[in-house]
Amino acid sequence: MFNMSLPEYYQELVSDLQTKFGDAIVEVISYQGDVTVRVSLENIHDVLVYLKEQHRFIYMGDIAATDRFTSEDRFEVLYNIISLKAQKRFFVKTRCSEENPVLPTSIDIWPAANWLEREAFDMLGIQFEGHPDLRRLFMPEDFNYYPLRKEFPLLGIPGSIELPRTTPDVKA
Repeated sequence: MFNMSLPEYYQELVSDLQTKFGDAIVEVISYQGDVTVRVSLENIHDVLVYLKEQHRFIYMGDIAATDRFTSEDRFEVLYNIISLKAQKRFFVKTRCSEENPVLPTSIDIWPAANWLEREAFDMLGIQFEGHPDLRRLFMPEDFNYYPLRKEFPLLGIPGSIELPRTTPDVKA
């Protein structure tokens, strides 16, 4: 399906994913020894479960979310997973739209995803369906904005949150 030179371990892994999930594997990227597969949103949970159960990617290293600031599939979520048995790292990513930024939670696969998904929700507004406690992590609950979205002003929104004083109290 994808014609590229991958290290042997990853070639077998990607080939297995393509056999099992077919067109759900949208893209394969190899860069500087790291391999990333982009998976359709509809199949992301199934692929992640399969990678843990069949290929022993039992360690969730990180979840990173980004705002691509495009009209189609604006947000991208990247899963950094590790197989301790094979001593390999693998990246899986998917995209979701601005109108419906919803992904299935991966807490049922890796409990460590809890705070990582909360961070993506807090900073970008990406919802994780099935998350047991999806609430703000850094920003106040009543904060109506998402600071890592590209349209968020660099200096913030004046008056949106009370900031600490910048000058110390002077005692006479």
